[in-house]
Amino acid sequence: MAVAPAAIFLLLLVYLGVTAPNLLELSTLSLILQQSIPTAIVCMGLASVVMAGGDDVVSGGIDLSIPATAVLAAAIIADQLVNHGSGLAVALMLGMGAALLMGVLNAVLVVTIGMTPLLATLASSVAAVGITKVVTSSRRINVDHPLIVFLRDAQFHGISVAVLLTAMLALIFYVALHRTRWGMHLQAVGGSRDAAEVSGISPKRLMAHSFLIAAVAGALASVFLLARGSGSTPGSEENLLLEMVLATFLGAAFSPRRVVTLWGAVLGAVLVSLLSVGFKSIGVDVFWTGCIKGALILLVVASAAYSNKQRR
Repeated sequence: MAVAPAAIFLLLLVYLGVTAPNLLELSTLSLILQQSIPTAIVCMGLASVVMAGGDDVVSGGIDLSIPATAVLAAAIIADQLVNHGSGLAVALMLGMGAALLMGVLNAVLVVTIGMTPLLATLASSVAAVGITKVVTSSRRINVDHPLIVFLRDAQFHGISVAVLLTAMLALIFYVALHRTRWGMHLQAVGGSRDAAEVSGISPKRLMAHSFLIAAVAGALASVFLLARGSGSTPGSEENLLLEMVLATFLGAAFSPRRVVTLWGAVLGAVLVSLLSVGFKSIGVDVFWTGCIKGALILLVVASAAYSNKQRR
């Protein structure tokens, strides 16, 4: 059961590789990497929360608000640049400030008030979507700021600068989560909250940290969302949420211990993007693509629940 999601996903990729041979060309793979950037970054944030809270999707660590936070920050940045004539520094500060407030809200709801992460972050996600609609009047905002154009088009020795920056960001997250004492404590809390507390580790403090990290990931993803879409598009959080959950827990299926990891989440994001581009290249309707992704989410979540049961 635990390896079923990975096996099915690999079979889908083999099928796409056969039916869409252009999918494996370097130009297409480069496009896939660029398209996967926002998903990869929000997956880094979700991986942090899951590591701190445990991979039980109901009572463990989960943050469904990261995509909505990213879209909200992108909307604020775009609105400030285009409609208010603000400088880039001010626009980024306001957008990232809003994202951090979402992280603080989630931390308060979960850690202080005691709400389950699933319900708390779902509620904050709905709030973020509503605020985004107010900021943008439910309209797309085109952005042609030089920084956004640079992130969209610039290359270094034939490699997208955005891809290189995302790789550097993934390395920073990896070192923080897997190679520092703080990261080890974070994972210890996710592994066994009671045992961590007995060892003198503060689970509440580290869980609050994880929601703030997720908010930072959302803020960073917002800039790349603007670059990928050449502007802010309200409503794009729905597909981003679908891909984030699928990619993060799919990545766990590739882990030897079947747990969420930083690199697994990033790999999952690339594979999900590959799946989306592959289906589009062979003419599969976007609604069917959504249905397939939804079925895969059910499979990976059920697999995670089964793995948790077996470990107990």
